[in-house]
Amino acid sequence: MILDPIILLAIGIVLVVGGIIGLKLHPFLALLLGAFVVAFLTPGSILEQFALSKGMDASAALSFSKKSVGERIATEFGNTCAKIGILIAMAAIIGKCMLESGAAERIIRSLLKFTGVDKAPFAFLFGSFFLGIPVFFDTVIFLMIPLAKAMTLRIGKNYLLLILCIMSGAAMANSLVPPAPGPLFLIGEMHIPIGLMMGCGIVVGFFTVSAGYIFSVWANKKWPIELRDSVDAKLEDLKKISAKEDQNLPGLGVSLLPVMIPLVLICLDTAITNFLKGPNVDLGSAFKQFAAVIKFFGDKNIAIILGGVAALGVMAKNKKDKGQSLSPFVQTALMSGGGIILITAAGGAFGGTLQQTGISAKIAELTAGYQMALIPMAFFIAAVVRTAQGSATVALITASGILSGMAGQANLAFNPVYIGLAIGCGSKLVPWMNDAGFWIFCKLSDLTEKEALKTISPLLVVMGLTGLVVILIGAKLFPLI
Repeated sequence: MILDPIILLAIGIVLVVGGIIGLKLHPFLALLLGAFVVAFLTPGSILEQFALSKGMDASAALSFSKKSVGERIATEFGNTCAKIGILIAMAAIIGKCMLESGAAERIIRSLLKFTGVDKAPFAFLFGSFFLGIPVFFDTVIFLMIPLAKAMTLRIGKNYLLLILCIMSGAAMANSLVPPAPGPLFLIGEMHIPIGLMMGCGIVVGFFTVSAGYIFSVWANKKWPIELRDSVDAKLEDLKKISAKEDQNLPGLGVSLLPVMIPLVLICLDTAITNFLKGPNVDLGSAFKQFAAVIKFFGDKNIAIILGGVAALGVMAKNKKDKGQSLSPFVQTALMSGGGIILITAAGGAFGGTLQQTGISAKIAELTAGYQMALIPMAFFIAAVVRTAQGSATVALITASGILSGMAGQANLAFNPVYIGLAIGCGSKLVPWMNDAGFWIFCKLSDLTEKEALKTISPLLVVMGLTGLVVILIGAKLFPLI
């Protein structure tokens, strides 16, 4: 008997959520258990259809359908590791070094002088949003969480507010503003000018992150969470650093290097790549060589490794005992990062096996004749796909593929950019345990799974729904046609 993908999704949800919250299983084990059961219950015929939908030829699709359950889980696990393994490991080193060396403390003191204590959360909110435009969501989280820990020690409160502000900004930029990967695919599929999507995405993003800030303030008052001890950031050590005099901390320029090096390189690579895609681009050999160098160093893995080298340099210069090896610091950071990699990769395996059930195609089939207005329809499709399989990018791709034909119809009463924005906002709903980003944020911030579910998940629901309302109003008042 072939089980419907919706039933397989329900089984996976029960196993993972029930295992972690009900049976108190470690997330790594619960996610692998969910992946195993879903993969085991997915028949070969469905796997073959999935492979064909991904562009494989008939023989490759047949070969894919005959892979064992263990091989398919291991492949999805490995694919996720390939995407985030180096990033998480190096980010753990950067975070540890920035905290221990006092670099994070220096940045926070400088930020407080500029904004004042009361406006510090706004700096995290809008800073993470604009960082999230050129830089991957995960990278923003890696770079900003150590600063939130240092800031909390400096002001003595509002840890949950600060980390939710980081999540608010980075998450919305990731799905609304190109050149983030999801929006970049979306505008190509739906033939939306990149400049229009960027401008409208920033406007809608302003409203959504403002709603996110209001929710974050409320959540921080209702469920205040104190900064906790973690393997790579002991509170006792952080308190000693926060008590240091200014002259005993590294300079601001040096402190920013571990963050700015990957940020600048990735931004340059993004800018040059987009420039080279333009029509009739005729460049000299010198610029081509420069672009090739930037392309190499602007790769997110290479860039963050260079940031890690800079962080180790700052740590070496500012550690108490100049003869002390850096190995213990690196070992401690990797112990923390290794656990995050395993849990995140297990989440990727679970999400990947859900995708192999054909859940995205099933949702497309269910919504094919859905007679409702295009904007809320786009939002709904993206939200269902995101909740079902965990990836915001897959939700963007699926929804834009379904709606691209309708978006291009001549009698549309508003610009297709509004449909694209609705897809972007819908792709934020609802993050939970099949989402790699959920685990990265949860573990880096030291929130429990239950705390993350009652803060992160409703936060993105609030922002996504706010975006939908703003988009509907904008399409009515400013159709842009």
